[in-house]
Amino acid sequence: MELVNIIYIILLASASGLCIALIFALYRITRSIGKIEIDIRDLTNQIKPLIASTTNLSEKLNFLSDEATQPIIIVKEVIEDIKDRIDVILEFEDKLRKGVEGPLTKLLNSISGISNGINAFWDSYKRRF
Repeated sequence: MELVNIIYIILLASASGLCIALIFALYRITRSIGKIEIDIRDLTNQIKPLIASTTNLSEKLNFLSDEATQPIIIVKEVIEDIKDRIDVILEFEDKLRKGVEGPLTKLLNSISGISNGINAFWDSYKRRF
């Protein structure tokens, strides 16, 4: 029985050693988790102002883009109004040109005909005398 008792004592000593090693390992793991928790807390405290600043910046950018959109809309409306007025002026010019061209051409043809008639009359009058 002495051999069984010796093996039993060795097993108990080994189990005790393993328990002590497990306690040290658990202590190290707990300490590492505590450090990670502190690092995460510090990181969270640093990220909160960053998030607030980013949110504030986003709100300001939205406001600026809204403010910039209004003048752009006004400029587009002014350009459309100018375009419409230019179209009206061009249409009027085209109508005026068409309205004047026909009668003016007839008038010029008539004046040319009268001029030719007067020239023919003078030529004929000069030949007789």
